[in-house]
Amino acid sequence: MATVEESFPRGGTRKTHKSEKALRQPVEQDNLFDISTEEDSTKRKKSQKEPAKTKKLKIEKRESSKSVREKFEILSIESLCEGMRLLGCVKEVNELELVISLPNGLQGFVQVTEICDAYTKKLNEQVAQEEPLKDLVLLPELFSPGMLVRCVVSSLGITERGKKSVKLSLNPKSVNKVLSADALKPGMLLTGTVSSLEDHGYLVDIGVSGARAFLPVQKTQEYIRQKNKGAKLKVGQYLNCIIEEVKGNGGVVSLSVDHSEVSTAIATEEQNWTLNNLLPGLVVKAQVQKATPLGLTLNFLSFFTGLVDFMHLDPKKAGTYFSNQAVKACILCVHPRTRTVRLSLRPVFLQPGRPLTRLSSQHLGAVLDDVPVQGFFNKAGATFRLNDGALAYARLSHLSDSKNTFNPEAFKPGNTHKCRIIDYSPMDELVLLSLQTSIIEAQYLRYHDIKPGALVKGTVLTIKPYGILVKVAEYIRGLVPPMHLADIPMKNPEKKYHIGDEVMCRVLLCDPEAKKLMMTLKKTLVESKLPAITCYADAKPGLQTHGFILRVKDYGCIVKFYNDVQGLVPKHELSAEYVPDPEKVFYTGQVVKVVVLNCEPSKERMLLSFKLLSDPEKERVGHSQKKRKAVHIGQLVDVKVLEKSTDGLEVAVLPHNIPAFLPTSHLSDHVANGPLLYHWLQAGDTLHRVLCLSQSEGHVLLCRKPALVSTVEGGQDPKGFSEIHPGMLLIGFVKSIKDYGVFVQFPSGLSGLAPKAIMSDKFVTSTRDHFVEGQTVVAKVTNVDEEKQRMLLSLRLSDCSMGDLATTSLLLLSQCLEERQGVRSLMSNRDSVLIQTLAEMTPGMVLDLEVQEVLEDGSVVFCEGPVPGLVLRASKYHRAGQEVQSGQKKKVVILNVDMLKLEVHVSLCHDLVNRKTKKLKKGSEYQAIVQHLEESFAVASLVETGHLAAFSLTSHLNDTFRFDSEKLQVGQGVSLTLKTTEPGVTGLLLAVEGPAAKRTMRQTRKDSETVDEDDEVYPAVVVGTVKKHTLSIGDMVTGTVKSIKPTHVVVTLEDGIIGCIHASHILDDVPEGTSPTAKLKVGKTVTARVIGGRDMKTFKFLPISHPRFIRTIPELSIRPSELEKDSHTALNTHSVSPLEKMKQYQTGQTVTCFLKKYNVVKKWLEVEIAPDIRGRIPMLLTSLSFKVLKHPDKKFRIGQALKATVVGRDPSKAFLCLSLTGPHKLEKGEVAMGRVVKVNPKKGLTVSFPLGKIGRVSVFHMSDSYSETPLEDFTLQQIVRCYVLSAAGPVLTLSLRSSRTNPETKSKIPDPEINSVQDVQEGQLLRGYVKSIQPHGVLFGLGPSVVGLAQYPHVSQYSPSQKGLYNKYLPEGKLLTAKVLSVNHQSNLVELSFLPGDTGKPDVFPASLGLPLPKQEGRQIEPEESDHKGEEEKEQKKNQKKKEKRNQKGQEEVQLPSKEKKEPQKPQAKKQGKRPRLESRSEQERMNKKQKKAAPSEEDDSGVEVYYREGEEEIEETSVLPKKQTRPAEVPRLQLSSGFVWDVGLDSLTPALPPRGDSSDSEEDEKPQQATQKKSKKERELEKQKAEKELSRLEEALMDPRRQPESADDFDRLVLSSPNSSILWVQYMAFHLQATEIEKARAVAERALKTISFREEQEKLNVWVALLNLENMYGSQESLNKVFERAVQYNEPLKVFLQLADIYTKSEKFQEAGELYNRMLKRFRQEKTVWIKYGAFLLRRGQAGASHRAMQRALDCLPSKEHVDVIAKFAQLEFQLGDAERAKAIFENTLSTYPKRTDVWSVYIDMTIKHGSQKEVRDIFERVIHLSLAPKRMKFFFKRYLDYEKQHGTEKDVQAVKAKALEYVEAKSSLLED
Repeated sequence: MATVEESFPRGGTRKTHKSEKALRQPVEQDNLFDISTEEDSTKRKKSQKEPAKTKKLKIEKRESSKSVREKFEILSIESLCEGMRLLGCVKEVNELELVISLPNGLQGFVQVTEICDAYTKKLNEQVAQEEPLKDLVLLPELFSPGMLVRCVVSSLGITERGKKSVKLSLNPKSVNKVLSADALKPGMLLTGTVSSLEDHGYLVDIGVSGARAFLPVQKTQEYIRQKNKGAKLKVGQYLNCIIEEVKGNGGVVSLSVDHSEVSTAIATEEQNWTLNNLLPGLVVKAQVQKATPLGLTLNFLSFFTGLVDFMHLDPKKAGTYFSNQAVKACILCVHPRTRTVRLSLRPVFLQPGRPLTRLSSQHLGAVLDDVPVQGFFNKAGATFRLNDGALAYARLSHLSDSKNTFNPEAFKPGNTHKCRIIDYSPMDELVLLSLQTSIIEAQYLRYHDIKPGALVKGTVLTIKPYGILVKVAEYIRGLVPPMHLADIPMKNPEKKYHIGDEVMCRVLLCDPEAKKLMMTLKKTLVESKLPAITCYADAKPGLQTHGFILRVKDYGCIVKFYNDVQGLVPKHELSAEYVPDPEKVFYTGQVVKVVVLNCEPSKERMLLSFKLLSDPEKERVGHSQKKRKAVHIGQLVDVKVLEKSTDGLEVAVLPHNIPAFLPTSHLSDHVANGPLLYHWLQAGDTLHRVLCLSQSEGHVLLCRKPALVSTVEGGQDPKGFSEIHPGMLLIGFVKSIKDYGVFVQFPSGLSGLAPKAIMSDKFVTSTRDHFVEGQTVVAKVTNVDEEKQRMLLSLRLSDCSMGDLATTSLLLLSQCLEERQGVRSLMSNRDSVLIQTLAEMTPGMVLDLEVQEVLEDGSVVFCEGPVPGLVLRASKYHRAGQEVQSGQKKKVVILNVDMLKLEVHVSLCHDLVNRKTKKLKKGSEYQAIVQHLEESFAVASLVETGHLAAFSLTSHLNDTFRFDSEKLQVGQGVSLTLKTTEPGVTGLLLAVEGPAAKRTMRQTRKDSETVDEDDEVYPAVVVGTVKKHTLSIGDMVTGTVKSIKPTHVVVTLEDGIIGCIHASHILDDVPEGTSPTAKLKVGKTVTARVIGGRDMKTFKFLPISHPRFIRTIPELSIRPSELEKDSHTALNTHSVSPLEKMKQYQTGQTVTCFLKKYNVVKKWLEVEIAPDIRGRIPMLLTSLSFKVLKHPDKKFRIGQALKATVVGRDPSKAFLCLSLTGPHKLEKGEVAMGRVVKVNPKKGLTVSFPLGKIGRVSVFHMSDSYSETPLEDFTLQQIVRCYVLSAAGPVLTLSLRSSRTNPETKSKIPDPEINSVQDVQEGQLLRGYVKSIQPHGVLFGLGPSVVGLAQYPHVSQYSPSQKGLYNKYLPEGKLLTAKVLSVNHQSNLVELSFLPGDTGKPDVFPASLGLPLPKQEGRQIEPEESDHKGEEEKEQKKNQKKKEKRNQKGQEEVQLPSKEKKEPQKPQAKKQGKRPRLESRSEQERMNKKQKKAAPSEEDDSGVEVYYREGEEEIEETSVLPKKQTRPAEVPRLQLSSGFVWDVGLDSLTPALPPRGDSSDSEEDEKPQQATQKKSKKERELEKQKAEKELSRLEEALMDPRRQPESADDFDRLVLSSPNSSILWVQYMAFHLQATEIEKARAVAERALKTISFREEQEKLNVWVALLNLENMYGSQESLNKVFERAVQYNEPLKVFLQLADIYTKSEKFQEAGELYNRMLKRFRQEKTVWIKYGAFLLRRGQAGASHRAMQRALDCLPSKEHVDVIAKFAQLEFQLGDAERAKAIFENTLSTYPKRTDVWSVYIDMTIKHGSQKEVRDIFERVIHLSLAPKRMKFFFKRYLDYEKQHGTEKDVQAVKAKALEYVEAKSSLLED
């Protein structure tokens, strides 16, 4: 409307603005001016067009007075402008662009993205998924040369060479932009592109907004048959279509592409074409208005005038045109500004849809002399008449060599010139000429003229990394790749070649279609006189020529010639001498002279040779000699080593001394042993049983792999393809490795490919990770192709298994060790003392050595002793935590001798040095610890004895690849099965590893041996490039916080410089546990001081004098103390090594550090103390609480400040080692956490601590109460809390007794510590363990160092005759109670007795043995016996109880409590099994505690694990809960009085049970005898009265209206009285849910739905919603769907849908909610509430974009009367949930269209008051009170304004509003008076 108003103001004609008058001048001068208003105003009605058109004709008449020549000026690039529509013809189709020929010899380009939107979208998809789309067709298939297309000029640019270029677009949206939907009429001829394929036709993009065009299938059949070769139309296909019918005001258009209809289509007046929307390509009926020699003016479509220039007259009728003659014409172009229409009368254009046939001239490139000028055009060029009478045209730029030399006088008609034909214009059917001297004299005009192999001259244009660009001719450039710049590789071509140099090149390749020209500057090739090979047919056998090496492979060289012709020089043709490794002799790009041996042009294959000068006579003689002494393939021979070459041994085959080669990789089946044997074999050594693998050209290749030798000997090697069948297993070796697989060769010379897919059972990323060349492999044949002599192989272990894995593993191991033994014997033959000594050293030998030094990494180097040069070293792990000083003597054990580096690896580990002599069983399984790893085997030590055993790391020849997670590490535990029990010559036992599942992780991970993961970059602010800055240390700066990380804050300073504040530089005093970085907020402005600068690359701090300081990241501080004082600290850490930096920290010092992360893998906390100082806290040093160690993440927050003690520093890694548990040294009396590394049966535990310390725990210090099996509950790697009893000596003495580790507990100690004889008193009863049976009595351990003796008479009351019974019934480690008979402190002797009479315990021998009693004591014992029996029974019962209790505790975690334990838990009887186990566990623990308190005698339960006991004690310490409470006090979530909460999981529901009932039940159970007693009369009377009182109390309670129902009966009564109350029903459901009775709750809901009256719709709906909630919470998706379907049937569907959507949203099932909304939008698309709800849902999810699209869709679907409401609602939602700015924009937009909608104004004001500033609110009020609305409405707004100011403004503001209101009233009344 607005545009129409502007164009046609009401009331007569309008005045023309000055600016418009200015536009009437010829627009040619100003191409940049682009009038868009006229193009927009296309929707004119016909009646309104006519006066405008008559005006236009007048203007044209005024212009026609100018010279005719100027009027008929033909098109030039200058006369084009953006937005101009032209008809063009496709001239060339390339991959990514079309070349379009335009009228008057012009040319333009269409890029691939300018075809249509659908095609561009497909291209983007293809780019995104990085692989070709099936349904995307390339440009050459969519367009063919000769097609006529309508295009629009999208831009006019200038190319790099300064030429003007025209960019065009075919996109229908650009071409048909001038049409509107209501301008479409049947019969119109449009162009469009196929945008999608549908079932019954095609959607065609015609680019008209608001119109959808459809092309039915039946209308395309003829077109597809004739024009499309029967293929369906493709997306992006360009069509000429006719509009068949128009529906819905142009909304839907039906098209046809029938050729007969299209070719006869004519634009008529009925179709209402205007000058605005005339399209090129339309055919019109016209009348000649005026005929001149230069062209015609035509009248067409009644009102319009157009021009036809001379090029576009019908050649047959030229000169015969007369005024008023009727003609048919085709519109070529319409100028959007001058509205000049150009037409063509050429017959070719008068049939739309017909392609042009003639596209080029056969005389292209011809030079013509004396061609006469026909006519000259000022701005375009000149025409010439050729000999055959045809017209030719030369553009202005081609008429002279430069603008300065151009003389228009020379082009008067009749003058002759010399020219050259350079092109052809299909649009004008004209030859294009050039008069430029450079073009006439050019050797080549087009790429087609250049042939491969030709010599060309050129000029160097540029020198780039990818080569040199050479200009060959005006439009021809070629590339010389870097390889071709010279005969040899060039590093700096710019030194030899300079821009502008003339160079002579030879053409390698020319592709005219792609305009690609490759050339060479290699001198040999350019100057070569030999014939050049440009095609395979040229290559005749015997021909000699030059070429260059393209690739060097192990099988030979590929040589390339011209025009992509290439041939192969096989390995044997490379040289007269054998070339083992061509890659070392030849290089890529090398120029070579070759002779052709053979060529097959059909297969494009050629064989070449470098051997040019061979004399055939000599060759023949040589052959015959060799034949006599030949070695056959597969023969076993003895060889003598002659010399070593780089990759193998040169040998002589005995007895004839035939030269041969034995590669290193063929010396052994074991990859690692090859280099070893190669190293120690010497010239003169003889090798036996060597296999001949291949023989060619007198060159013999040998192999010494035992696996291949035995295969050939056994005759299992197939000789030809006929013998090979799928499924066969063959042994061969890896010949070569490619990315796609591995080639395997077999002894007979046959080879096959193992593709990547079946190379391994594991995923193969890179083939080279899995195999190495020369490796022995077993292959299974999967496929054989005899014709092609090919086979496919599998190398997967699952396919190639060779029997039992253990057997193969042992075989490989023994073979490997045997070969190493062979190497030892070779070493012992050498003269050197060192080598002989090394040969004699074997693993397991124990040596006494002197320590030379301890290295930084913790490893130890020993003195060489008598043998100079001998290197012996122990790694940090093998130092075994011992304190070692140089000069100290140590015993070590040899683990392995490295025979290549000549080093001996030793270990200081006590267990290995002091081996135990224990008989080992063959075939038994033993636990072992890996001590040393080699490539193919490992050495481990048996945990029990310390013996060294070797086991193979591979169980198969192909089994070479291990993922990192599968690799073994030193210190890891493995399970081994021994195969030998005596170490042989190798010094090692042979073993086989058990399953990997039995591996255990390494015990103490020494920091130095782990890769330091945290040497990552400082994560400060790695931003692209760091800006320079001029800051210096000490400067004060201000900036805003950009982002907050846990340990630092990133700040943006002025000029965009990024700075960093470390957590340690925020506060002066950091409280422990806080996070300083949290004090700052993003966006906050801070003032800071620069304290250093950190280099971006190295992350080190640089001194201010450093040249790179200006590019550092400034390190800042905002500590108040640093900001105040002038003297400030600076991080001048430039020259200080990490070691120096750390020296400022002393061990024992307390530091504040900030937690950076918890490293789960390495089990430590990574912290930062300062920006440049980092630390680590090993997990065991973080806390003394098991709970924290189990879940450190719960205790420690990232960024939190921690107070830690410095324990040590690791200089190599530049970090401090810290502890949170206090002590920095393990001294006597300290408590620390450690890990069990070894369980020593009957002795105790070995425990390791984080910093390499080791400690021992005696069995007497496991617990305060001894047990039968004290070590049973300890496993390797278990964490234990230890007390240091003594720190003297290298090994600590520890205790795990809780009286030591938790002294606060003050619990009774059943078995006190006995540390010396002084602790033992006579008559004391003590428990201890049997040590051993001696001839005179039993040795009995009372403490770690106290042993007592019980002489035989005091051991038992029986006296057995067999001493063997003592060993049986008193084994070592048996727990007994003994009485101290006497203590001799001088001689440290303690005498004991085990007799029942002394200890009160049963006899050590059971009575069932029937042993004889000593006679004299018989009578004394008898009276006591009965007592003992009683005691024995008690003891047994007690033990029984203990056992039960122990079992019970052991099972706690696994199964539900047994009945015994359930009893105290009766209140939870109704609880279902879903209850989390954790809760019940804590309750059981509490119950157990109660039992303990009740029965102190059971407190000393020896069966409870230390671990649990400590856990319990911890609970007791930390627990602040009152003891009675059985679970944390939690507000019940389902309180019936306060309504019903639905978001409750079942697990958290507490059972609703009568409050007092249970306790009374239990009382009755306890006192059943009361009931049976007779009661007296008085008692009965009292009871009666009591019962009556109780009854009346209950009745009163029931009548109380405030009373809450407490049982199902209560609810039943209530729902009977008010059956229609949904609230009651829902509470009833909630009541059942509290008791987790879901089925009952469902039943109540169903009852409610039946009971509530059908009139009460809302009440029913409430119950449905409750049921939906119930199903959503506790039901399945299926049950929820069923309820929902029913609810939709019985209620208003929309309400139910909305309720379910809310339920989903609240329970965070966003996906289901989204799907439901989509269903609703289809079903209720006319309901605005649905759209608004959906918009709100999307905004809450943060999907603003989707919400905006939803609003657009809503407006499309809803009737227009709803639009304003919907827009306002969406704006409100934006205010509340989205972007306030967007909300304002929506309101403003709406109010600009509907200014009188007071409701929208009102909402806008409300929203701005809530979310905007006061200024914004006042602005809106000011606008509202100046609207012209009804007085009643104005009063409302004035009142609101006044109220607002009263609330928020000053008195002055209030008066101002009143004054404005008065003003308004006065203005109104004066109007009324008038």
